[in-house]
Amino acid sequence: MPADEEQKKPLTKKLSASGIFAPIQDSLAELDEFLEGQISQFSPVTRPLVKYTLSHRGKRLRPALVFFSGMRADGVAEKNVITGAAVVELIHLATLVHDDILDAATIRHASPTLFAKYGAHTAVLLGDAILAQALQLASAFDSAELCRAIAVATRKICDGEIWQTTERGNSELSLESYFQIIQMKTGELFEISAFLGATLGGNGAEYGKACAEFGRRIGRAYQIFDDLVDFLGTEDSIGKTLGTDFASGKYTLPMILFLQKKSPQQRAEISKKIASGLLSISELSAEMREAGTFAESKKFFDEECRAAVAAVAPFENFPGTAGLVGVANFVAAQVENFFAAD
Repeated sequence: MPADEEQKKPLTKKLSASGIFAPIQDSLAELDEFLEGQISQFSPVTRPLVKYTLSHRGKRLRPALVFFSGMRADGVAEKNVITGAAVVELIHLATLVHDDILDAATIRHASPTLFAKYGAHTAVLLGDAILAQALQLASAFDSAELCRAIAVATRKICDGEIWQTTERGNSELSLESYFQIIQMKTGELFEISAFLGATLGGNGAEYGKACAEFGRRIGRAYQIFDDLVDFLGTEDSIGKTLGTDFASGKYTLPMILFLQKKSPQQRAEISKKIASGLLSISELSAEMREAGTFAESKKFFDEECRAAVAAVAPFENFPGTAGLVGVANFVAAQVENFFAAD
């Protein structure tokens, strides 16, 4: 199917995670075993903290991208593909530990964050240790270029977080800057995950390039979903502290779109009210819903999801392509659930 037609196809809405990830269940189990084995690499004092962090993992979307893009015809994951999945999962976990410190978040995956349980000093050092372990694993790959790409992606993730932090309270933040930020802080790890799998799985340079584009687009879509969750979700249903971006003055896509409809003076007034606590997230959410901001945000989300699917459409005969499309549909379904209940 031509790419432009693929862009117009509706995404599947009703999907189960178990169905989508069924083809890689054995690989995910091997990943769990591999990660458990990494705990012994840390000092006895640090091991319980690493174990706690590993025991509170989420959907494992990034390892799933590694496994699907690196899938063989027989569905068996090569040992280096397992290692690649571990690298991206450890990098992701390290960033979550650091994010929770920056956002003063106390709940993630329905459990106390490491920050809440052990304090900022311990949490930041553990995040650093986990990140260092990920890069040590990456250094064992035969390709120095691949290891370098992982290191660059890791640096960009940090750069994106720093950039977003410096923009706190900036009611004039542009859409262009926003998309550059989310590409760095979220898109990069999704992109390198899909590229890593295709490369380690020996599926060729062209497929690797297509998978990288898929990862980039689905990563950006996932960040838009996460930004919408802050306004539309509940902590009970999502299992993590919400409203942290709003409380800290980080202006994400819904806020940017809402503020664009206001005059410079109105934007400044809204920003001042948020900073002083005079405007609650529930009050603002009601105004944003009335202004159509959430529906507008969803259009950007849908565009990214469809672009992701279009990127791998020419490779439909590759073993893992259907799985990648399934991941895109799964992510799309998360946002659809919010709008169906709205």
